[in-house]
Amino acid sequence: MNIEKIFQYLDLREHMEDYATVHQEIDKGATFRGTNIWILACAIMVASVGLNMNSTAVIIGAMLISPLMGPINGIGYSIAIYDFALLRKSLKNFGFAVLAGLLVSGLYFFISPLSSAHSELLARTSPSIYDVLIAFFGGLAGIIAVSSRIKGTVIPGVAIATALMPPLCTAGYGLATLQPTFFFGALYLFTINTVFIALAALLISRILKFPIREDVSPEKAKIIRRYIYIIIAVTLIPSIYFGYLLAQKERFIESSNKYINNVRIFEGSYLLDSEVDPRKKIINLTYGGLALDEEAKRVIQQKANDFGIKAKIEISQGFAYQMPEQETDDRTKLLLRINALEAELNKSKTRLDSINKRPMLARDLLDELKILNQNIASCALADTYVIESDTSSRKITVVMVGYLGEKLSQEEEDKIRLWLQVRLKTSELLVFFNEVPSQ
Repeated sequence: MNIEKIFQYLDLREHMEDYATVHQEIDKGATFRGTNIWILACAIMVASVGLNMNSTAVIIGAMLISPLMGPINGIGYSIAIYDFALLRKSLKNFGFAVLAGLLVSGLYFFISPLSSAHSELLARTSPSIYDVLIAFFGGLAGIIAVSSRIKGTVIPGVAIATALMPPLCTAGYGLATLQPTFFFGALYLFTINTVFIALAALLISRILKFPIREDVSPEKAKIIRRYIYIIIAVTLIPSIYFGYLLAQKERFIESSNKYINNVRIFEGSYLLDSEVDPRKKIINLTYGGLALDEEAKRVIQQKANDFGIKAKIEISQGFAYQMPEQETDDRTKLLLRINALEAELNKSKTRLDSINKRPMLARDLLDELKILNQNIASCALADTYVIESDTSSRKITVVMVGYLGEKLSQEEEDKIRLWLQVRLKTSELLVFFNEVPSQ
């Protein structure tokens, strides 16, 4: 396959709508009037209620019905084709949507009796470089779908992935509860999504070579590009820093969890609870059981170095009991007795395993004996004890070998006995040879 064919497969123009239809669709999406205003109002309320109730399903619904993608695509598209009338309209409607979102969501959270910040709210206050990637590639998919005859489920998927309405309503929550962290964090995430969706729309519009609507001088085009670069840089640089902090936080949590698992049980004490604070670099450990002295606490704290953790380890005792000296001796004796019983149990288990394997060993012996002498027909194997006159005993292994036809010669029997001693690794061996009746 040559390069030309590869480019044919990647060509976006194959399923593209005509320029007039795409322009009309983007212009319509950038306009907030009638239906779009009502949909915007519903999306703001649905997102606010979903965030307030911490309901992921409701928040996804708000993403799907939100019309905010329209004016953002209009901003990027209008800059690409130098349609300044459409740019002004897109910016005006986008500004109206942002203001309405902040005011309505802020009013809702102000009068709502539920004021706790749940996980869905917290998730939209810490943007990073990963959100930039989501916004940019989601925006690429969105504008490609808008300009294509084959839309499928791309538009709903982009609406969910880029998540415009939830961070805007989270900023409204920060405004209503006077929490700057929520307001600025969520507003920054919303800005990331807006800028990089618009950038994706601009790039695809240039790649697809949409017709320029107004003649622009090279000087003016240069100024426009400069503004674009500044906006991208101002939006992107903080997200890289926050992405670095996020990676450090995840690495700290992962190392801390490994460390906590390693010190879960320590010399008669066991971990009741643990808490990791990656922001302050503090790990709280609460133990129960035997009281930990200062030396034991020092050893637990030093173990953090084995996992590359530079943090403050705070150790507290949930409940503890001191063990008297006599109780310590009794405990040592008990542990020794338990170890002896475990050793005896393992020995008995080994003996039992050996007995269970005897039938399999007899079958293997028969197969191997047949190679030595084709007349061998059966084999039996057993362990027994020979009691001597002085009441002493010795363990011996008894093997019964059955043969067909003529009796084995003395030389053959001696050969089999010698082979069995080597095979069974014992000299305490009795071998009996019996003729097996032919059936």
